[in-house]
Amino acid sequence: MSDATPFRATHAGRSYEQLRPLPVTVLLDNVRSLYNVGAFFRTVDGAGAERLILGGITGRPPHKSIEKTALGAQEAVAWEHHWDPLRRLDELREGGYEIAAVETAAHAVDLFDWEPQFPVCLVFGNEVEGIREEILGKCDTFVRIPMLGTKQSLNVAVAGGVALYELLRKYRRLSENAGK
Repeated sequence: MSDATPFRATHAGRSYEQLRPLPVTVLLDNVRSLYNVGAFFRTVDGAGAERLILGGITGRPPHKSIEKTALGAQEAVAWEHHWDPLRRLDELREGGYEIAAVETAAHAVDLFDWEPQFPVCLVFGNEVEGIREEILGKCDTFVRIPMLGTKQSLNVAVAGGVALYELLRKYRRLSENAGK
C-alpha cells in the first residue's frame, strides 16, 4: 500500500477538477478500429469530457480490443450507442450544443483559431471514408487540425486527443476570464 497522495493538476492555483465535466461530447461515426475506440475512451476520460457517443458500426464495450487501449476508462466514461446518430445530434443542438466536424475540408477553420461555443459536440468519422454526408449536414462548424507535413491527416484517435486537449485549454481560459 502506498502512502503517496494522488497528483492533482493545477493551473494558476486552480484545480483542473473545477473544469469537470468539460462541456464536450464526442461522436464517433463508423470508426472501425476497436483500438481507436479504446483510445477515445481513454482520452475522453483524461480530458474530463462529458460523454462518448458511438455511432453506426463503431464498436462498443465490452470488447477485448477496446479494453486493451482504454485501460479501464470504458468503465469511467459515460457512453451510449446509436445505429443512426442523426436524431441524437438534433437533441444535442436543441440542448445548445455547437456541432463541430473535425474534418479536412477546404472551408474548415483552423483548430487553433476556432472560438467554440460551449457546450460542443466533436464529430469524428471513419478512418478511411471520413464523416458521412448526412452527419456533415448536421454540423455547424468544420474544424481542421493544421498539417505541416506531407500527410494531410492524423490517425483518428490522435486527432481526437489533439482536439479535446485544445478544447480543454480554451475552456480553462474562458473559466479563468469568467472568474476575474
